Amino acid sequence: MPYEPAVWLSRLMPWRAPVDPNAIHAARAAVADLKPAVVVTGGSRGIGLALAKCFIEAGCTTVIVARNALKLADAVAELKAATGVEPVSILCDITEPNAADVISAGLANANLYLDVLVNNAGMGLAGPFLEQTPKDLSSLLAVNIESLTRLTRAALPDMIARRQGGILNVASLGAYIPGPNQAAYYASKSYILSLTEAIASEVAGQGVRVSALTPGPVDTEFHRDMGAERSLYRIILPSLTPDRVAKSAYRGFMFGQRVIVPGIFNTAFVVALKVLPHIVTVPMMRGLLRREFFRR
Repeated sequence: MPYEPAVWLSRLMPWRAPVDPNAIHAARAAVADLKPAVVVTGGSRGIGLALAKCFIEAGCTTVIVARNALKLADAVAELKAATGVEPVSILCDITEPNAADVISAGLANANLYLDVLVNNAGMGLAGPFLEQTPKDLSSLLAVNIESLTRLTRAALPDMIARRQGGILNVASLGAYIPGPNQAAYYASKSYILSLTEAIASEVAGQGVRVSALTPGPVDTEFHRDMGAERSLYRIILPSLTPDRVAKSAYRGFMFGQRVIVPGIFNTAFVVALKVLPHIVTVPMMRGLLRREFFRR
């Protein structure tokens, strides 16, 4: 059997764990009768829906996961109308401790296995930190941090064993800076970016892509739902469409980029955030993120 790239890399980098070609062959043989699938959490709307469409158009068997049955059904119908292909859907609340098992069971029922995991589901909170209830803060942590971490941890071992697959975690431009008036949300996205880059380094050379998507403002219902639609950043910062973000994310992921920043403006903004000190940028963000900056 010809050597896999991961085997050659292990020879070139002996400090890494040795690769057993027979183990790789066995791991792949275990799913030989199943089709690889892209699983998108929060796939019923917004960026998640656009990402699902992008993967379907690329010829991938795509599965969307959401906790609202009506929105999930609407998303399936919308994707079928747009692409001519009906995606698989799994009704699942990813904050439940057994979410990974529920998704695995849904895939097995459809004769699929998890090849690419897109951790897109997210929650936002706008307004001063002390105005957020403990319940809402716990919900944000459960969706943005705990669920993403659990699903990533559950998916990686089989991907590493097969030396195939990938994980795309949706963070935010807010991951690069503290965000007064969206403090917990920005902090959660910083966690996602840091976790993703660290894992990507740990699994480098093992055949698994691990990427973080860091979009700026996007024209979805997300900002309205979190009560930030009338904040200054929604007025003066350019927004991208979900489709444009999804296409950028797909290209970057397929090229193996660890961090994907859609749009020229957002790329320049990231550079500025890395260069300017927080004593300058944090007060600026406080003004941009202040809720109800423009009153009716």
